Amino acid sequence: MRTSSRVLAVTTDDSGVRSVQRCVDILGLLTESRPAVSVAEIVRETGLAKTTVIRLVQTLERNGLLWATAHGYLAGPSLWRWAHLARGSWELPPEATELMRELARRHGETVNLYVRRDVHRVCVAQQESQQALRHVVRIGDELPLWGGAAATVLLADADDEHLARVAATSPHGDLATLRAGVDEAAARGWAVSHGEREAGLSAVAVPVQGRAGTVIAALSLSGPSVRFPDERVAEFAAALTEAAGQLHRRGFDHPFRQAGS
Repeated sequence: MRTSSRVLAVTTDDSGVRSVQRCVDILGLLTESRPAVSVAEIVRETGLAKTTVIRLVQTLERNGLLWATAHGYLAGPSLWRWAHLARGSWELPPEATELMRELARRHGETVNLYVRRDVHRVCVAQQESQQALRHVVRIGDELPLWGGAAATVLLADADDEHLARVAATSPHGDLATLRAGVDEAAARGWAVSHGEREAGLSAVAVPVQGRAGTVIAALSLSGPSVRFPDERVAEFAAALTEAAGQLHRRGFDHPFRQAGS
């Protein structure tokens, strides 16, 4: 990898941050469909030198974040502790889970709860539709904020600088259109999308307000567009609004389980 003299002159702090980001990138290569990754795959997909990759994976392995096997590097056992901590903070209270389960049962579509993270939205809870043709994402999946009903309501409190950064990630790059959609959803109290992120997929979403009255999450119903005609969209919006109101009245906030709760 070629490095300019300017880059070689970075401070120790900058170099440390870069190393941390590289480690995160390596861990990010592991997925359910690829539970193990080889050094050669890491080199190919990150563009890092082999010597750098070896140094980083050895550091991750020493700290239990990777585990070396004959098939490559797996997620390490130390991640269990962090996963347990994350679950304790982000797992929904039982009454909220039951509320989502009832929405999915009554309306026949998948119910998701998303939170905003920079220019992405993260799925933190889901109740799947029982229909054969249904929309499903995985817990922890990151989706873009530039499209989809849930994204639109999550941006209700975003300032112009944040909206500009989101628009810059969009294939359309249209800040004015993004702002107009956010403002319309805020005035109406809910958002609907048809094929914005994925053709044939529709969703209706409402904001969930925390104790301070700010938008902390988006509650949505999603599924095939053929099952989202106007009359069903109105029905979904009303049901979601009622459910979001119940969450707010119960003192909903996130992380969902605070220390000592």
